[in-house]
Amino acid sequence: MIGHLAIGEIQRWAVARGLAGGSEAEFLHDFCTRCRQAGVSLSQAIVIIDTLHPTYEGRAFRWQAKPTNESRLIEYGPTNVGEAAEKWRRSTFFHLLQTGGDELRLRLSDDHDFTMLADLRDSGHTDYVAFINRFEREGTIGEMDAVYSNWSTDAADGFDEDSLQALRELVPSVALAIKCMSLSRVAATLVDVYLGHETGRRVLQGQMSRGVAETIHAALWYSDLRDFTKISEQIPPEEIIPMLNDYAEAVISSVQAEGGEVLKLIGDGVLAIFTGSTIREACAAALAAETNVRTRVHELSAARTADDKPTTSVYLGLHVGDVFYGNVGSDDRLDFTVIGPAVNEVCRIAAMCRHAGQQTLTSTDFSSTLLPRDRAQLVSVGRYALRGVERPQELFTIDRYSPPSDQRKH
Repeated sequence: MIGHLAIGEIQRWAVARGLAGGSEAEFLHDFCTRCRQAGVSLSQAIVIIDTLHPTYEGRAFRWQAKPTNESRLIEYGPTNVGEAAEKWRRSTFFHLLQTGGDELRLRLSDDHDFTMLADLRDSGHTDYVAFINRFEREGTIGEMDAVYSNWSTDAADGFDEDSLQALRELVPSVALAIKCMSLSRVAATLVDVYLGHETGRRVLQGQMSRGVAETIHAALWYSDLRDFTKISEQIPPEEIIPMLNDYAEAVISSVQAEGGEVLKLIGDGVLAIFTGSTIREACAAALAAETNVRTRVHELSAARTADDKPTTSVYLGLHVGDVFYGNVGSDDRLDFTVIGPAVNEVCRIAAMCRHAGQQTLTSTDFSSTLLPRDRAQLVSVGRYALRGVERPQELFTIDRYSPPSDQRKH
């Protein structure tokens, strides 16, 4: 018999773990272990919650008593198309949603059309119960509107009534804890995706006061796509966003691979910074990212050409200087960004690529910061007057690149 004292202790523990945060998979492992110690005959459990993520629709956490008493995380994509959609429509959870129920218990010795039950039976499980713990409208974020869970036993006689009653009392606490942990993860994902990793970390730490900024010395990157406006006017509208995404992925992944932080996506433009332990290291990382982006863009354009899709190239400006990094805006609409003359200069340097006939241009300040072996890659293209900048600047390009060839006409 499972006493109310044991159930109460597990409930209090689950709420405390949910408030503390942490890994959902570890939480499920510890929860199932405590239930078994209290006499609940669990052999398998799955807890599912949708999420907000550019790639994944949701996350599932699966625990198995045998063979290793482990929990693992499964991140899944869209369930509304293809084989995944058919599998979802044959699930106990879909049945509960269609019927409005919140609990379904099934003996696995009986025949069922539901997905997974045959596998559970073949694995030695005998009994199964599924729950849906729904959120109210105010507690829903996107498709995250419920916690789904199922619980199985391999006991010869299935779940006894005490075990079923214990699960009915405990599962709402599990749902609450999973929701708390998942919301923390969703918040981190959203600020990471929309603001960048370092900026998102600062926001989550509470650095949200209007006008609060710090001065940092950084390597600056500004890139945009060659003739993107012209190309977008000449291709079908449905091709514009996929093309922009393809090239943005090449640029952003190149920056992030070298430790850079993408701060802004401005149409087809990308503003990023590199810091590092020294400004020389930051500039070297930016130069390495430039090499990466040329390789990625070359491969991408070759693949798009093979598919008869429009192509472009990347104009890039690199600079180094002091910038103000912090919050700008109104009381209820802030932007965490970098501002200052150096930001204006790097944008003007990138814009000068077209007139200089080069794909990459760097400032004198950037060039002079590099180690001699890195500086040896650069050659001067002359002095240029940059719009909005007081004095003409000597600009440099990387000598392994010739002027960009004409792109496919549209």
